[in-house]
Amino acid sequence: MIYLLYVVHVLVCVFLILVVLLQQGKGADLSVFGGGSTQTAFGARGATTLLHKLTVVSFLIFILTTVSIAILKGGTAGTVMAGRGRAKSAKTAPAVPAPKPNPAPKQGNSAPR
Repeated sequence: MIYLLYVVHVLVCVFLILVVLLQQGKGADLSVFGGGSTQTAFGARGATTLLHKLTVVSFLIFILTTVSIAILKGGTAGTVMAGRGRAKSAKTAPAVPAPKPNPAPKQGNSAPR
């Protein structure tokens, strides 16, 4: 179930990005290059209304999938540091280093050759 929700969430994210990038800005008709051009397929305001509706619907689906994933994923109420112990205070004694092992005694009196 959660994996299907992940797939829907990613598809909605990609769709939302594309729909937002397709929209024109409010000052797009006042451009120096191509000012006054209209979109004849949807009319002067039709495309803006359609893209606006698609943006709102995809945003609502995005929010619902995000909240659903958070609820289904669950988890414990805590922080990332919940499993850690408290930091040692400065008053504790420093650790005593381990004693060094004694070197092996030399055997015999062998003179260097």
